[in-house]
Formats: sequence, C-alpha cells, structure tokens
Amino acid sequence: MEPKILSAVSRSTLKRLPLYLHVLEDLHRRGVVYVSCTTIARKFDFGPILVRKDLEVTGAAGKAKIGFRVAGLIDDIKKFLGWHNVQDAFLVGAGNLGKALLGYQDFDSYGLNIVAVFDNDPRKIGTRIFNKEVLALDKLAPLVKRMHINIGIVAVSSEGAQAVVDALVAAGIRAVWNFAPAPLEIPEGVILENARLTQSLAVLTNKLKSLLAGPEKE
Repeated sequence: MEPKILSAVSRSTLKRLPLYLHVLEDLHRRGVVYVSCTTIARKFDFGPILVRKDLEVTGAAGKAKIGFRVAGLIDDIKKFLGWHNVQDAFLVGAGNLGKALLGYQDFDSYGLNIVAVFDNDPRKIGTRIFNKEVLALDKLAPLVKRMHINIGIVAVSSEGAQAVVDALVAAGIRAVWNFAPAPLEIPEGVILENARLTQSLAVLTNKLKSLLAGPEKE
C-alpha cells in the first residue's frame, strides 16, 4: 500500500502516530516480532479500527491473524513522518526553555538536529550551551542560506516572538516550530506549528480539579 499524501492526513492521526511509535519501539526492545492493532489500541484506550486506519496512511501492511511486523512498522511510521532523514534546525532563544530543548537528546531519534542557537541578549552571546555557542541574531540570515536550513524553532517571550518569526521567514526558513505563547502571523508557503504547552497544562489541571472534587452529589 502506498502512503497517503501528508497534507491529506488529519492532525489527529499525525498526533497519534508518535504515540504508536513509542509503544512499538518498546516492543522492539523487548524482542517482540509482531503486533496487532488491538494490542496497540489497548495501550491508549483507542478502538483497534481507529489504530488500523491511522497505520494505513503510512502504507504499512499487516498480515491477517498475525498483525504487523514491529520493525517494519517502526520504519514505515518514521518514513511517513519524515523522521527517517535528519533535518537540521536553528533555535532562537537561549533562555531556560531554549536550554531544555538543546539538552533533549532524543530529538535525533525523531529526525531533528539543532545545529545552532541564536539570541539578542549580549550577556548570552558567546556563551556555550551543550557545547553550542550562542550566536548573535544578526548572523542568522546568512547562515540559513549557507547551511540550507529549513526549520526554525522559536523559544523566546511572547513579546518578541513575532519579530523572531519575521526574521526567520525573511531569512528563508520554510517551517517554524513555535514555543512562544503568542498568536503569530505567517505568510503562505511557510508552515507554522505551535507547541501549545499552556493548552496541554489547562487540560491537565482541569482534569485534576475534577478528580479532586470527586463525584457530584445529587
């Protein structure tokens, strides 16, 4: 089966595929050779039909009554998501969040390699974070062109986020991963993906509030 075109796949499916990948990699480490949609579905309280439809978009083909070969399914998902080939990225923002992103070693497994970090704070420029020198923001544009960088990561305050995105787009960046809690404007032809940390936290704290309140009394 041929994988579907990425743009035709729902955001919900794209968000679920990495979840499946975590399960599959754990099974692979434990020596499991085949896995069924039902087994994967149980991990997340999903229906097996939903899992099967999600996996179909990658072009993966399972065997009746046996399931999918784990190693092959891992490979199919990574290829579909574009994680099979490493993409270099520039990070703007050398604060606490930027440091955390630079220190996250698993990005390589997901096809992302942060090759340089930029900031406009004179106190940070020239310092090193995880063996990467913090460069001045005005060096970003020529390096984007020279190194053919397509991905920019924004880890600055909400007040400065739009200016950073404008600089990234002007430099030729084609995709922006934004961690700033701010609405951003971006031109057509450039991809913007917001890492919505506050929204995820809102869901968590609301569910916790309901849990601690206990069942409603009639």
